[in-house]
Amino acid sequence: MLTIKNFSKSYDGNKKAVDDLSLTIDTGQIVAFIGPNGAGKTTTLKAIGGIINFNDGEIFVDGINVATNSLEAKRRIAYLPDNPDLYDHLKGIEFLNFIADVFGISREERIDGIEKYASLFKIKNNLHEPIKTYSHGMKQKLAIVSALIHKPKLFLLDEPFTGLDPKASYDFKEILKQKINEGCAVFYSTHVLEVAEQLATHVAIINKGKLITTGTIDEVKGDKSLVKLFLELADNEEK
Repeated sequence: MLTIKNFSKSYDGNKKAVDDLSLTIDTGQIVAFIGPNGAGKTTTLKAIGGIINFNDGEIFVDGINVATNSLEAKRRIAYLPDNPDLYDHLKGIEFLNFIADVFGISREERIDGIEKYASLFKIKNNLHEPIKTYSHGMKQKLAIVSALIHKPKLFLLDEPFTGLDPKASYDFKEILKQKINEGCAVFYSTHVLEVAEQLATHVAIINKGKLITTGTIDEVKGDKSLVKLFLELADNEEK
């Protein structure tokens, strides 16, 4: 579903935010992308989603080259940033219909999807209010609903559980588990390693722009906790 080959990205032409990263994510996988602040997680997610350009390496989503066929790749992706930047002047329902229009979702499908997910995340009664009146958590829920209604094949999520209440966090995790059973893939960054250990099927650890290790949760952590392993790997990188 996602193939990254020798991807590098530099913002100043000198120091690389991501350095020669190669990674493959298959359908049916939930991959936790972990690393300290500034490790290159958000840069990688944005490059996959076609948010930022890059010159070094190749990225393919469902076999489609992100750099040369960005529009087709984006049709298969749901990208959620850690702080959703929504159109505050729109009402919630107007934003969802805008997203549905962008992805060519039929009237029947969008009505069903909006009803299902807005009800699940307890924002159905707020959809006719301006987004500027929403709390951070409500905006996060609205962004999640907008991602789910167009049925993406790849979910790119940057700290997706930040701002969610425990019930919404639980429901979203259950949805992601359901989606991978339907042939999707999930690639998400997180600092909450305990959640990564519980939710993810695989993990990729990055530090200073370089991929340190990747594999299934059990392969990577062995008999250690993911927290302890990450701290050891990060410490070794500092030496």
